[in-house]
Parts: sequence; structure tokens; C-alpha cells
Amino acid sequence: MKYIPTIGLEVHVQLNTRTKMFCDSLNDPSETKPNVNVCPICLAHPGTLPVPNIEAIKKTIKVGLALRSNIREHSYFERKNYFYPDLPKGYQISQYEAPFCEEGELELSSGKKIRVRRVHLEEDTGRLLHDTKNKVSLVDFNRAGVPLMELVTEPDIESAKEAREFGEELQLLLRYLDVSGADMEKGQLRLEANVSVRNPVSDKLGTKVELKNINSFRALERAIDYEIKRQSEILEKGEKVAQETRGWDEASQTTFSQRTKEESEDYRYFPEPDIPPIRLETTQIEAIRADLPELPQQRRERFKSEYGIKLADAEIFVRERELGEYFEQVVSELNRWLKDEGIKNQELGIRVTKLAANYLITELQKLMTDNSLPITKIKITPENFAELMVMIHQEKVSSSGAQQVLKAMFERGIDPSQLIEELNLTQLSDEEELQKAALLVIEENPKAVADFKKGKESSLTFLVGQLMRHTHGRANPKVAAEILKKQLGN
Repeated sequence: MKYIPTIGLEVHVQLNTRTKMFCDSLNDPSETKPNVNVCPICLAHPGTLPVPNIEAIKKTIKVGLALRSNIREHSYFERKNYFYPDLPKGYQISQYEAPFCEEGELELSSGKKIRVRRVHLEEDTGRLLHDTKNKVSLVDFNRAGVPLMELVTEPDIESAKEAREFGEELQLLLRYLDVSGADMEKGQLRLEANVSVRNPVSDKLGTKVELKNINSFRALERAIDYEIKRQSEILEKGEKVAQETRGWDEASQTTFSQRTKEESEDYRYFPEPDIPPIRLETTQIEAIRADLPELPQQRRERFKSEYGIKLADAEIFVRERELGEYFEQVVSELNRWLKDEGIKNQELGIRVTKLAANYLITELQKLMTDNSLPITKIKITPENFAELMVMIHQEKVSSSGAQQVLKAMFERGIDPSQLIEELNLTQLSDEEELQKAALLVIEENPKAVADFKKGKESSLTFLVGQLMRHTHGRANPKVAAEILKKQLGN
């Protein structure tokens, strides 16, 4: 029997505010020395009073608006009571009954919308450091009190792959909004999955198991897949799935039992007596809405419709935001060229734009990867890149020649027209010169010539390649192919 999985996610996001949630200690995730960014408030000394960080509240509302959530005009903080060594107060200031944001949704690149139940704000805990050699555990409170936004989805996710896609799309959104670095390796984005499976003949949901210790999107996908399989096998045996919290063990690629799952009543929530309720004016909410940037899904649609590029290319420009911005600067230069030349052919503009997108994603990105250099640090200006694209379109330089020019531009930051002349790469279309080269190629490659005459079309491609080699990449491939056909009597 194939059981149907039901998955919901709980996502914790460290916000990138200057100070912590309820005090003026620095919120600095790069600090490596323990217990430096602490004060009596975040260490819970008796008599200290918390003061909410307005910037953290604004960032949380910003996320809620981007998710099309309902924003509460009246909200308040609560105490979530539990004991753990990294929790200095013995409780956590959080939200339960009155979160800032409710009933939102996040649209995946596939078009599916995952409902978001709530987005609320709380304080982070400290961090335990385990010294296995000396068999002691130490506590670093630098992270204690850092603004932590929690997002909870509805159980709308139906596969491990879909859960991963949600996580990646949310990470992208958070970065576009500039509310968090959302780096999982640094603990700025932490994911927990609630997984259950049910009998396909029943509408009743199965027993929920919470998965923790997930530190990457790949681990999220594998943990959920494993848990679906584990629970399905338990049900196949006629046994019951226990409601519990399980950890993910990366080494063994399995989940393991940690503890029985707590319910909300176990935390004994009650309103935080030291913080007055938060009241938001409509004008304050609308001011935050007005500050929203173009969001990833909007950017995808615009790149497709405005530039006529493939969805896969648009996706790269959305995920590599700075590369996308560079691409738009190149397109702006190409449009200026079209205007200066008095060209109103929209199809031509789209063709050159697609050429630019292809060279950016393939050739330029390869150079950046090989040299470990981001787009913001390269020497090639958008104007010079656009000029090279125009020269390729006008067949002033061949494709192979263009690759040499681009490499030299990357290394030296020089104008492409200067490099083409300097490297003697001006595309050769002179029929007399190409005929001489064609005769030489035919003489040197009798087997390929014989194969072509027998009807093997791929041999012509080989011969054109040899002609290109003889002319050091300068030959116009179209003209070269026609001359070779004539010489071979075709």
C-alpha cells in the first residue's frame, strides 16, 4: 500500500538587526569569542526589563506582507515556559495567541501555493558547546536574545522535494527583503519538519512526527524521505507510529528518537507582564508595504515577459540576484544601441538579448567560477559586454573568437573592439581567402571528405571546424560551410 505523506514546516530565521530583541547588546553572528555580546537583560539578571526592538518587528511585518498575510493591528508577547541550560530566563519571550502575521502563502516556482499559518517573533536561546574530551558542556550566550522570526506552514506540502523547494524559495525571499542572511550553515535559517503518513482510503491524518537537527536543504529532503519510508513500514506491520520528536543523523542518513512531542499547553503560555501590548497603525503597516522590493516570483515573470528569455535562464537571474542586475544593465546598453542605430525590430532586440543571457550564464559564469570572482568584482563593464554581443550579432567576430575576446576582457578589462584588432580576431568572410583554406582542409582530411560525399552530414561540421582552426577562429562558419560544399561539389 502506498501511504500519502502530509508535511508542514516550522522555520526559524535570525533577523539581521543591529541589536538583540529586547536589549542593546550587539546582534553579531560573526562573533566567535563566547559571551562577548551579552548584558544583564539577555542574561536574565533579576530586576532587568526587556524593551522590544522596533526594527525586528518591522522586518517581521515586512515578511508577512510579502507573504500576503493578515497583519494584526493589536499583538502582544507571551512567556513560553520550559527549562533548558541555554535558556537563561527559564522561559522564552515569544508569541502564541496573537502573532504579528497570519494566513499568508508562498508561491513556489512551480505555481503551487503553500499556505502559511503564522509568522511571529521571539528571542533566540544561547548555544551549548560540548567538550567531549573533558566531558563538560559550556554555554555561549552571544546568541541569546537575538531576534528570531518563526514561520509555520499549513500541512500543504506533499513530498520531500516540495519541502526543499519551499525552503529554498523562502530563503530567496528573505534575502530579497534583506531581513536575514538566511545562511543555514551559520544557523541563521533553521528548519523543522512535521511529517505524517495516512492510509489513502482515509481522510484522517496520521500521527505527526517532528524532525529536528536539519542543517541543509539536502538534509531536509533526505530526512523527510526517510521518515515517510519509516512510518509507512510501521503501518504496514499493523503497528502505530509514536508521536515524538526525532533528530536527523547525517552520518547514518537516518532519524532517531529524541523525546516525546510537547503540546502548546505544556509550555503554559501567558502574556508577558513586562512588555505592553503592541498596537500598529494602518499608516505604519502601509509604510512598510511601500518599502517592499520586487519579489522573486514577480522578477521571474518580468524577466520572462520583458526579455523573452527561457524560464530556466530567468530562474538563474532570480537566484543569482547580482548577476540578474548585471544582465539588466547589459540589456539597457543593448537597447541604447538599437535606438542609436534607429532599429525598431523588436524580434532583433530579443535575439540579441537572448544571446547576452546565454553568454552571461555559460561563458562569463565559467570564468567567474574558475577565478572565484563574483560579478561585482569583474573588470568587464556592462557597456563593453553589450558591445561584444553586438559584434557577435553583426558577425564581426566568430563564436570561438568571441570566447577568446571575453577571456581577455575578463583579465584586462579592455574594450572588445580594441582586443579584436589586437588579437587579429576580426571575422573572416573574404571568399578568396576562405577558398584557399578550404582546399587545404580538403587535402588534409580525405576520409572526412569521402564520408561527406557518402551522405554523412556530420563530416561537414568536422571540416568546418578544421577550417576554423586554420584561420585561428576567424572564419565565418556560415560562409566557410558554403564554400566547402561548393568545393566538394554539393
